[in-house]
Amino acid sequence: MTMTTMAREIAEQPAAIARTIEALRPLRATIRELAASRRTVLFVARGSSDNASIYGRYLLEVHAGHPAGLAAPSVGTHYGARLDLTDAVVVSVSQSGETQEIVEAQAWAADCGARTIAVTNDAGSALSKAADLALVTDAGRELAVPATKSYTTQLAAMAVLASALAPDPHALDAELDRAPGEVERLITERDGVDEAVEALAATPEILVSGRGIAFGTALETALKLEETCLRPVRGLSYADLRHGPIAVVDAEHVAVLVAAQDGPMVGGMTELADDLRERGVGATIGIGGDPAFAAACDVVAGGPRLTELVAPLALVVPAQLIVEALARRLGLDPDAPRGLSKVTQTDPQDGGTR
Repeated sequence: MTMTTMAREIAEQPAAIARTIEALRPLRATIRELAASRRTVLFVARGSSDNASIYGRYLLEVHAGHPAGLAAPSVGTHYGARLDLTDAVVVSVSQSGETQEIVEAQAWAADCGARTIAVTNDAGSALSKAADLALVTDAGRELAVPATKSYTTQLAAMAVLASALAPDPHALDAELDRAPGEVERLITERDGVDEAVEALAATPEILVSGRGIAFGTALETALKLEETCLRPVRGLSYADLRHGPIAVVDAEHVAVLVAAQDGPMVGGMTELADDLRERGVGATIGIGGDPAFAAACDVVAGGPRLTELVAPLALVVPAQLIVEALARRLGLDPDAPRGLSKVTQTDPQDGGTR
């Protein structure tokens, strides 16, 4: 069987993450200086970049103690609201650096007084050139439409950004150095991937859930299943799922639950797996977690041996492997999903979802 481009790019991630961390670490002092006296960090992004930004937001608040949030691009690009952003750093995230809405939102933020940081995979992009500081990931050119190595290198950039603003900029260094090796191990071992593919192929009813630091990983997993495997998927936080939607779960559903091996969320995710089993869900697929979490799931794709704060750099890899294999299992081309292109421009009439 010929290896797909998506599979090749998944395999390139250990080196890409290592290069990105090495390239961006020296910029931590510059990041700290740029953000000096600014209280808030706001992220502007779409799609996979939005999911990377969710990780960045949680990491800034949990690890660095720095208030952060997700901005709504349409506030500037469509409503033209004038906000006082003189106390903010706006981080614009785009793999290509050419998504017009994000470029325009960054310009709007700067005009409102924000300092700007661009996270992009192209140093020559419009986004990079216009920012006060560009954090250029070193993923190399990405050919498959589904983002894999460009996404995980964005996560590496988020980790460097958050560590730069933390009381101890070096606190995550040892775990970050281990991340590429854990990605390599997960790609090589492929634990639970084939079993997860068979469970997902049996039904179009898919639910994905996670919480906290791993929430962005859950949303990225849901997005990849939708865009690459053409399945309708709901991606919900554990908390939102508990507040009503869990009532619709039945034997037709397969639930994909994402958790780190430690941290305050793994216990709740284990309880969710137990609850779903009691409700008669068709199958529960766990990605990551600890032994109790694994025991509560029907199928387990092993996760990284990394602490929760850094786990997302590798936690998404089993999901990527599952998605690539599931697309092939369904007779689809994972390299070029129907109706998608590498650089997505938001419809100028609607401004996206926010």
